[in-house]
Amino acid sequence: MTTIRVRLTLIYSGLFLLTSVVLLVTVNVLLRQAMDARLVQPVAQVAEVAVPAPLGPAGRPPLPPLPQLVEDVIGYQWEMTGLTVAILTLVSLVVGWLVAGRLLRPVHRITATAQRLSLSTLHERIALAGPKDELKELADTFDAMLDRLERSVAGQRRFIANASHELRTPLAVQRAAIEIGLPEDIGEIRDKLLLHNRRAESLIDALLLLAQAEHGLDGTSRVDLDQVVRLVVAEGRTDEVSVTARSEPFVVDGDPVLLNRLVTNLLDNAVRYNRPGGTVEVTLAGGILTVRNTGPHVPEERFGDLFEPFRRLHTTRGQGAGLGLSIVASIARAHGAGVHASANPGGGLEIVVDFARGAEAGPAGG
Repeated sequence: MTTIRVRLTLIYSGLFLLTSVVLLVTVNVLLRQAMDARLVQPVAQVAEVAVPAPLGPAGRPPLPPLPQLVEDVIGYQWEMTGLTVAILTLVSLVVGWLVAGRLLRPVHRITATAQRLSLSTLHERIALAGPKDELKELADTFDAMLDRLERSVAGQRRFIANASHELRTPLAVQRAAIEIGLPEDIGEIRDKLLLHNRRAESLIDALLLLAQAEHGLDGTSRVDLDQVVRLVVAEGRTDEVSVTARSEPFVVDGDPVLLNRLVTNLLDNAVRYNRPGGTVEVTLAGGILTVRNTGPHVPEERFGDLFEPFRRLHTTRGQGAGLGLSIVASIARAHGAGVHASANPGGGLEIVVDFARGAEAGPAGG
């Protein structure tokens, strides 16, 4: 695929070559006609009687006849014309390439800014200086769009913070009322109310965390991902499923709380969607976090649903909210990591989070 710079260079050079050829051909043709009209024809009319040409000075041979001299001059002119056009064509290609690059420099600046932008760098602007032309107008329009987007994101973040407080507080009060206010003799009803209360709290926490991850990172710090993996595995061990872990040192620039939740959700998902007596393997090597389990077979057509919110796989080990892997995908994207899932031959899933490559997150699962 040819770039705009190449196309502009070819257009400039093509126009220059066309006008140069037309100009030089016209000059040569007119010169030929003028020399024929003013030299060759008058001489031919006067020299009706052949006169021997005298020898030149110092006995040198005489000059060639005038018509032959005109032919030699015109031939030389055409040779010089061709050489000149070839040289000027090469020069026009170089000059056209440089001029096109200079003209497209603001476009490259706009493109670089757009590629560098994320929800955590919305404060950046192109701020293109120069004359008020079409490119300056495009850059100013882009900056105005970024202003509106930054205000929108800031408003959404304020909403998340307010919602976090307004939603959690009533549920905490409700749980305290259930635990303290209900008598022990209605234990079954009391336990159901507490169960639904905890589920509501977990769902709200997951939704708020998902929204936070989708809106990017407010700030980053250097996080030892291998220590996060070891801590999560140590806290998440269970008697029903065997969990093994192997991790190599790796540092990530990111949010330690979100990275902890990413590893926690991967481990919880691998334990929940497993079989009794199954295994879970957690590996961190070369910046690639891999979690494998021995759960039920997952059809290939379900891979597209894995990372979508509120999508659940059938399991006999209880149901989650369907947000676990969607949160994983959002946190991975916020840290510039790639996520993908594949089926294990004997059943279960292998989920890979690639922090080393920093690729775009793939479809995510829940």
